[in-house]
Amino acid sequence: MNFDQALAYISQNEEFDMPTGWGQGRTVFGGFVAALLMARAQSVLGDAERKPLSASFTFVGPVQHQISKITVETLRVGGSVTTLEARLWQNDQVQTIMVASFGKARQSAVSIDALPSIPNFAELSTLQKMPYIQGMIPECFQHYDLYWAEGGMPFQADESADFGGWFRFKPEVSQMAMQAPHLIALADIWPPGVTAVCRTPSPANSLTWHLTFVSDYSLESTAWLQYREHTEYASGGYATEQAQIWDEAGNVIALSRQTVTVFA
Repeated sequence: MNFDQALAYISQNEEFDMPTGWGQGRTVFGGFVAALLMARAQSVLGDAERKPLSASFTFVGPVQHQISKITVETLRVGGSVTTLEARLWQNDQVQTIMVASFGKARQSAVSIDALPSIPNFAELSTLQKMPYIQGMIPECFQHYDLYWAEGGMPFQADESADFGGWFRFKPEVSQMAMQAPHLIALADIWPPGVTAVCRTPSPANSLTWHLTFVSDYSLESTAWLQYREHTEYASGGYATEQAQIWDEAGNVIALSRQTVTVFA
């Protein structure tokens, strides 16, 4: 079952067997789980005019490859905005929660654009691709191409916890036009910034994640995107990180903020 097939199945079924091939350590990759929650929520919403505005995720516990259920509750339907809560259940326990808002465009006298400019990253042909080594790299990375353009790779004892680069789905992963679940699964694939300063492999996981959908993303799901992450603070085993995602035309399409747990 590829990514598109998983989205189609979840859109039609509340209960399902968690697809394999997306593992990350002792859990299923959070970006994949979050994408499934969004796909199910949009199916329940059933209103293509109300586009995703934002989504907040709490990763309550590790998600396993087993029977799962996604329930969706409509919290409010307003004139322009609908807010939904989706929960992923395994063994009668909540493992992941999403609260997402969907809205229709409205007339407004306010227009501000102070978004960061696209980074001046080097061409892909000159950059180092993150290798996928089965058994050593989490299996979810096999579905992506990541090229580091600045900063250090994980567990290289770099001086900075900031990095950025190019990324995309591999062509065999999806053949659809990009939708919100695709962007979610893409946005979460980069490792936490704090891993770059670690000297040895150390677990680091998203605890909470807020994603803001900034502009229209009329792209193929395998389009190249650019990513830059900045670690604002880390202490006591937790870190706060923010990131931006651009399309090739230089438009910011998403803003990300995470609280990360790090065991180093």
